[in-house]
Amino acid sequence: MDAGLLVVTLTRRYVDDSEVLYSEFADYDLGQAVAHMTVQAQAIGLAAHQFRAFDKEGLTKELDPNPGWAIISMVAVGKAAGGPPEGRARHSVAYLRSAAWSPGE
Repeated sequence: MDAGLLVVTLTRRYVDDSEVLYSEFADYDLGQAVAHMTVQAQAIGLAAHQFRAFDKEGLTKELDPNPGWAIISMVAVGKAAGGPPEGRARHSVAYLRSAAWSPGE
């Protein structure tokens, strides 16, 4: 709720006002861009969270993207509100390297 920055993500799915695909990889490329932005945010001490819980129709009306472009998601970027919840245990790297990888363990 208190993110320092909200990024609206869009992708160009169609050529102008037609149904001709601009790129069949548009959504994949956007996902990669968001993933890299998330990694960069982490590298500079910020947190990033992509979400889709917003009024997409209302935001599209407000921002009025050019023909062929579609709003896909939003990304909240900012300082994390706190660390992991208390009582949340993490295994050591040594444990993870030696642990058996079977569903029952």
